[in-house]
Amino acid sequence: MKITGLLLGTLAALAAPTAYAQPVAPAFTTAVTPPATRLPLFQVQQPDKKLSPFTGMTRRHWQDAARYLLGGAFSYVHQLDDPMQFPKQPGKSYPRTAAQVPTEKLEGLCRTLFMAAPLLKEAPGLTLNGIKVGDYYRHQLAQLVNPASPAFIQPRAKDGGPSQNLVEFGGLSVALFAAPEILWEPLPQATKDALAATMLSYGDGPTVPQNWRYFNIFILSFYKSRGYAVNEKLMEEYLQKQLTHYRGEGWYHDAPTFDYYSMWAFQMYGRLWSEYYGRAHYPEIAAQLTANFAPLKDNYPYQFGRDGSMIMWGRSITYRFAAVVPFPLMGLHPEAGTNFGWMRRIASGGLLQFLENPDFLQDNIPTLGFYGSFDPAVQAYSCRGSVFWMAKAFLGLLVPADSPFWTATENEGPWTKELKPGTVFNEFEAGPNILVTDYPNSGAAEIRVPSAQPASDANRGNENYNRLSYNSAFPWQADGPNGEVAMDYVFRTPDNKWEPLRLYTFKKFENGVYYRDAELETNHNIKLHLAEITLPNGILRLDQNLSTEPVAARLGHYSLPNLTGTIRRSTRKVGGYEAQLIDNGNWQLALVPLSGWTKTETLTTTGLNPVKPESAVINVSAQFAPAQPALYATLMLWKKSGETWTEAELMPVKKLLPTTPNGSATVTFRDGSSKTIKYD
Repeated sequence: MKITGLLLGTLAALAAPTAYAQPVAPAFTTAVTPPATRLPLFQVQQPDKKLSPFTGMTRRHWQDAARYLLGGAFSYVHQLDDPMQFPKQPGKSYPRTAAQVPTEKLEGLCRTLFMAAPLLKEAPGLTLNGIKVGDYYRHQLAQLVNPASPAFIQPRAKDGGPSQNLVEFGGLSVALFAAPEILWEPLPQATKDALAATMLSYGDGPTVPQNWRYFNIFILSFYKSRGYAVNEKLMEEYLQKQLTHYRGEGWYHDAPTFDYYSMWAFQMYGRLWSEYYGRAHYPEIAAQLTANFAPLKDNYPYQFGRDGSMIMWGRSITYRFAAVVPFPLMGLHPEAGTNFGWMRRIASGGLLQFLENPDFLQDNIPTLGFYGSFDPAVQAYSCRGSVFWMAKAFLGLLVPADSPFWTATENEGPWTKELKPGTVFNEFEAGPNILVTDYPNSGAAEIRVPSAQPASDANRGNENYNRLSYNSAFPWQADGPNGEVAMDYVFRTPDNKWEPLRLYTFKKFENGVYYRDAELETNHNIKLHLAEITLPNGILRLDQNLSTEPVAARLGHYSLPNLTGTIRRSTRKVGGYEAQLIDNGNWQLALVPLSGWTKTETLTTTGLNPVKPESAVINVSAQFAPAQPALYATLMLWKKSGETWTEAELMPVKKLLPTTPNGSATVTFRDGSSKTIKYD
């Protein structure tokens, strides 16, 4: 519990340099004025359809994208003293007090360097908004250690704990390693020494026992590489502890979850630390990090849709396409057997998923959300500049231009032939017990993770982690106050509220069936055996109620945003069952209750969907009775809009035998195959 308490305390506060609990002042605002000129929507100029037939994007276009986003940040800079500070988004984000403003500015400064450093290495004279970019960052680095400057950052107090300043100085150290000739070497010695003293005060200190250790490691490593005395014993301790988080298949556990931090933190930092420092000074650790990175080429690509779309899943989702950074970093030391054309197709598609969305930018800066602003997905430790963690993707520009990541012709990998229409592809990753599914009929990717995060964890005990599955085509929707739910169960509590499942325990993946147990956090008498089978057009759920007291239950399908003003609704009889369907002009969803459920309804919801303000979701409901391990079977299906449903697609099940107490269920499909569900 001490580790959890430290982690939660750190992530809740967070933006103050000193520590954890901060007074909340919702009325506080920084009143930053947006620029008068609005950036146009990003376009791929002169796309190279020969090298990149799917996205048109080459290394040059990645540089264009980095300059585009960096240009938005620099639209707030008119002189060297102007901070990287942007309009505060209403909602739960910080700053909430004036004391947090220096750290807010530090985030904007350090995170935009993920774009600026690679660009400056090749264009030292880069100018944006009339400001020489290199001059700006060097000036701002000096202000960090100038007590008379509003940008001044106090060194960590001797008894100070981990803080957001540690995070940002860790990121700054990455940029200093990447472009020392631009950012470090031109600085006066006095500035270098002052920066070392301040940054080492954070690096040589306490941290949060998960991905945060890399911030300490990078600070200590950079200054050691520049001849400063550092706490090498602490650095070695943190390096060894980072290795203990590895669980196989390329996944690190971020204590307490699996999520994209495995990729945009553990894997990215490990790869770059090995490149800039580790191979020369800690070759054995660097070799282990390299071995842990190697499996990514064989499994991580399957977690993205055919067009490169990423799945909305986990906290800090506002970092968005930072999730693609492992793909270009594969090009640093190319491994035989890597399909680099597929890796770049995914990475470029991931960039365009957001850059080409008209809701992505507001006031020239990415919103806190997934596409547009979406407060249910925002963490309290985020400010507006936090979004530029996504710029980690552009650290891929540090990969040489002649790397196969940049020179291979784009392709769609196994989506072209191996993933055949009419089939479904499952990849079970045994270390983290993650199931990744690809659907050739729709081009969507899906992930299932046995997460168990209590509601007390404000950043994880919610829709970021508690959905039954996450799909690249259907971003998760927040729960509504009246039991409206998408891709989860909710149960009515004694105070007449609805509580979702949060606590899952992985059981097994066997014969194509993914098994978990789940129980309600506030009432352990409410519990289920969960079993799901992926189908070419969706999911068959075969869940068993094990509750020992009565409770009202609801289960939701994925949701659809209202894109055109109307979501069409319809019903259809199939094999003695009734299917409810919704269609938003892009996708259509169908839900068919097969067993246990007593009511099906399509709900209109407002303010819950990350894509549009209005959405629709199909829910089923029933009263769970005690000591009756009834089978609750549900087909959750989808197709592209405009495609016709055959009866076989809407009803792939031919026969379903009911479950027995603590026993099994048997399902026979139209194609003659069958599966026995063994819940034990």
